[in-house]
Amino acid sequence: MSVLTRSVRIGLGAGRGVLDLVLPPHCPACETIVDAPGRLCTACFRRASLIVPPCCVRCGVGFASVGSAGLALSCPSCLDSPPPWRFGRAAFAYDEFSRLLVLPLKYGDRTENAVVLGRHMARAGRSLLEDCDRLVPVPLHRRRLFSRRYNQAALLAQAVGRLSGRAVMVDALARMRQTAPLVGQSPSERRRSVADAIRVRPQRAAALRGLRVVLVDDVLTTGATLGACAGALLDAGVASVDVLAAARTARDETGEDRQEPPE
Repeated sequence: MSVLTRSVRIGLGAGRGVLDLVLPPHCPACETIVDAPGRLCTACFRRASLIVPPCCVRCGVGFASVGSAGLALSCPSCLDSPPPWRFGRAAFAYDEFSRLLVLPLKYGDRTENAVVLGRHMARAGRSLLEDCDRLVPVPLHRRRLFSRRYNQAALLAQAVGRLSGRAVMVDALARMRQTAPLVGQSPSERRRSVADAIRVRPQRAAALRGLRVVLVDDVLTTGATLGACAGALLDAGVASVDVLAAARTARDETGEDRQEPPE
């Protein structure tokens, strides 16, 4: 390391130290002062419902016990109607706590929450990321992107990419038409809503062919949108598609996925 490089790093470290004294980092969920940016405080970490095995290897929904997972490690829904992707994982159960991180990122310009969520996504999806050539975010329609000014899935993909050392292709997919909010729709209605709505960008098709892709999104519910994305990628010739989400909705008493807020 050169003297100049060492001096720059020392200067940056000193600058961060001064900034932390003036503006100390806060827990993104409760605003308690923490020791480093992007960290949850101890109390919030204890509140977090992190999804850990046993969970469905296809959609990431948690199992109550190892025995209920079965030999296939797949939930009844995925056994009856396998999704088009291979494996799926999520970092958090979508509940009252994880909404404190997801919703401000999605609707409130709290883009720094992507770093917090990305850290836990990289942990939960470690096995998927080891077998990954490209991270690809679920796309927003251009009108929604214009009004929101950023794609939260792309921010999550970039955060995971930095932590895992995996390349990100933020513009691999395009949403060709604006779909109605999916909240309140049945799984079959959701699939019809997004049918033919997502395409691989023609200028990216050749670069994707033969690659192992991990799709990234904020919340995995029924998987209709992720399924449309996975189908488009597979039709374009990618070798495989896996799914990684920040949060996964639970199932109700009837086995249906609970709803998440509209896009």
